[in-house]
Amino acid sequence: MSAVTASALPPFLVGALAVQVRAELGFDAAGLGVVVGAYWASSALCSAALGRAAERLGARRALRLGLTLNVVIQLTLAVAARSWGALVAVLLAGGAVNALVQLAVNVLLAHEVPPHRLGLALGAKQSAVPLGTLLAGLAVPAVALTVGWRWAFVGGAVLGVGALLALPGGGPVRGHGAGGRARIGDRPLGPLVVLAVAGALGAAAAGALAAFLVSGGVHAGIGEGAAGLLLTLGSACGIAVRLVAGARADRRGGQPLRVVAVMLAGGAVAFLAYATGIAGAYALATPLAFGAGWAWPGLFNLAVVRDNPDRPGAATGVTQTGIYVGALLGPLAFGAVVDHAGFGVAWVATAGCSVAAATVMVVGRRLLVRRSADAAVR
Repeated sequence: MSAVTASALPPFLVGALAVQVRAELGFDAAGLGVVVGAYWASSALCSAALGRAAERLGARRALRLGLTLNVVIQLTLAVAARSWGALVAVLLAGGAVNALVQLAVNVLLAHEVPPHRLGLALGAKQSAVPLGTLLAGLAVPAVALTVGWRWAFVGGAVLGVGALLALPGGGPVRGHGAGGRARIGDRPLGPLVVLAVAGALGAAAAGALAAFLVSGGVHAGIGEGAAGLLLTLGSACGIAVRLVAGARADRRGGQPLRVVAVMLAGGAVAFLAYATGIAGAYALATPLAFGAGWAWPGLFNLAVVRDNPDRPGAATGVTQTGIYVGALLGPLAFGAVVDHAGFGVAWVATAGCSVAAATVMVVGRRLLVRRSADAAVR
């Protein structure tokens, strides 16, 4: 979990510390969207290729490489990010590193965790992402408002070093046929592409949530420290739900995508509450936003891995591309809407995006069921 948290931490720290970072470096909400979006754009562009690379290199070797680079990235943010352009450049590099770490962990879990525990394992892995937002939220009152925002990235680098030292030894974990170009078996890519689109829509909403919850809360009248703690509370709810949902999916078996769709719809309700601009609504809606609207990725990855057990890296490389595209476009679009129409309109648009994600997710589930039925007939 610490490996994924460390790799995903930079954009969440930038989002949580946005008030302080923007004040020092001098950029607006749209500029914040570009900064966070650059990270996810890099992850999206590299995801499919790095999924294959993680299978060829072996999961442990890929993880060691990714974590080492992550430490360098975070120290660079702490020391050398002296302008908006420098911030964008470093986040671009960090996004590629994140893609490598995420996909290497997927390969490691798929080949080393028993199938009846895979849901919990993936839930724990995906809990590392809201853990990153939790730490980012704590960094506002504990670090940014005391010793300065740059020290938060020093703390992130320390986390990366700890994850690197804790990585278990042993030989590399390779996927089947890791020496050649990845194919998703003999199965058509159509269902995975549809799921990638659904993931993109859901991640767009989640990316906006992570990047702008603190800024939006401050705009609604919540203090900077309290808004950071609200982000921490929501992240804790997201972690708990991901773990419980993963364990339950292990007991139930089957395809969990229907649950994913319901969670996305629940997230839309929370985003509409944010749109009211009432400080109390932020507090009441945040557990739902994180516990439903952003607690689905573990179940999403479980569905993809269960359907493609021989090539988990290549398959999740396809769907993660959609996730990263959404995480890129969500903050960009949200920031642009805020600058032109305000936070209320931006949160309404985010709710619509989450509803669209739920709808496409149902379509993707039906395609997977149909493909499995066709394979059984053959």
